Amino acid sequence: MAISSIFIFMSVLCFSSVIHNVASVDYGTALTKSLLFYEAQRSGKLPSNQRVQWRGNSGLKDGQDVRVDLVGGYYDAGDNLKLGFPMAFTITMLSWSTIEFRDKLAKNNELQNALSAIKWGTDYLMKAHPEADVLYGEVGEPDSDHECWQRPEDMTTPRDAYKIDDQHPGSDLAAETSASLAAASIAFNSVDPKYASKMLTHAIQLFEFARNNQGLYQNSITPAGKVYASSGYKDELVWAAAWLHRATKMKKYLDYLEGSGDTGGARTIFSWDDKYVGAQILVAKLVLDGKVGSSGIWSQYKEEAEQFICSCVQKSSQNVEKTAGGLLWFLPWGNIQYVSTASFAMSVYSQYLSAKHASLTCSDGDVTPSDLISHVRSQVEYILGSNPKNMSYMVGYGSNYPKQVHHRAASIISIKKDPTPVTCKGGYDTWYNKNEADPNILEGAVVGPDKNDEYQDIRSNYQQAEPTTVSVAPLVGVLAYLA
Repeated sequence: MAISSIFIFMSVLCFSSVIHNVASVDYGTALTKSLLFYEAQRSGKLPSNQRVQWRGNSGLKDGQDVRVDLVGGYYDAGDNLKLGFPMAFTITMLSWSTIEFRDKLAKNNELQNALSAIKWGTDYLMKAHPEADVLYGEVGEPDSDHECWQRPEDMTTPRDAYKIDDQHPGSDLAAETSASLAAASIAFNSVDPKYASKMLTHAIQLFEFARNNQGLYQNSITPAGKVYASSGYKDELVWAAAWLHRATKMKKYLDYLEGSGDTGGARTIFSWDDKYVGAQILVAKLVLDGKVGSSGIWSQYKEEAEQFICSCVQKSSQNVEKTAGGLLWFLPWGNIQYVSTASFAMSVYSQYLSAKHASLTCSDGDVTPSDLISHVRSQVEYILGSNPKNMSYMVGYGSNYPKQVHHRAASIISIKKDPTPVTCKGGYDTWYNKNEADPNILEGAVVGPDKNDEYQDIRSNYQQAEPTTVSVAPLVGVLAYLA
């Protein structure tokens, strides 16, 4: 009897501990930090309301070599490159986050910050599209950039600008940029309709450019192939059409979705390179809302979206792998970005199902909207510290988080504290190889462990320790939903 009592007491204690651990997750704080991250990634002339004060102006001559103003936008990761393909996907996902979870963002006083994060990107993307069939997709060159370890504020690397046009196509880049501006136009329509209309004009032009001049963008912007090579462009065309329909309600975009004959099939990932899952979910919403039929190609889109979600919640015949600690596992390099998009997919689909009082039928059983959110919580809680390392993989969140991220600006003393120029190789000698915590905390950046739930907190560990803009954008929506 005494042993049973002790067992019950210990069980209750452990259960209480788990509940306490879950309750201690502060989604609102994580949301705030996720949007701060974008201020640290800004290129160009920083605004007076810049909150990340250790950053300064940078890239102020971008575009001068081609006589186009290409100042602004975002550095994609821990380097000083501006890469249009991942930047556009980042803006699409920030916009989708804002569209779906607008009320939650407003409730947490983060709606304006989310809109500002989007606008910093869309201002640049529209400048990068100076003519209907011309789009600049890169500033900087990977090899020369990676040879140096310098703050953006005093980089000395080449800032060549690269473009696609009707003679040098890039359907993937043009269509993703179209999707980003179409989605952003929806996010801005109620607060700045004139700006929204301007974005939509660019989005419509870019879609036609992408359709009429087909090809992979890295065949035209060859340096991009070293860092963000695209595996195809049909997914971006479908994705852009889905967003343009949502923004315009024009039948021609539905006709494209119906007539493309390419729904993507069952996908195993949702990423900057593979947008089929996103498009499938957008079409699934049309089916759920009765805007299109529930058979034929429309049901195919919906079924394929649901197959991906079922695999994420472990209710499929081909489930997404998980680490022993419970993190979804997709790919070794920057796995956290795929966890982020999968969590977003589950979050938004949960919301769509809830609105229709519906559940998801998977091959291994039904899944309710609340089941989906439980799975999302498990992933976000892992990222924020409920993992075998007891480490928050969001920089600046909690007390135990990565202190040496692979990031030039964060790892070098702020130019405001020491304006002495950091040289190309001197940055490696003085800062990269310094086995100390970053002098600037890159709040909101997200990195992640390996397949064995292990993480080596050292600056040279770029496979795990380099944060990207694409990783955080979907988390903005997820964190708003949970906050």
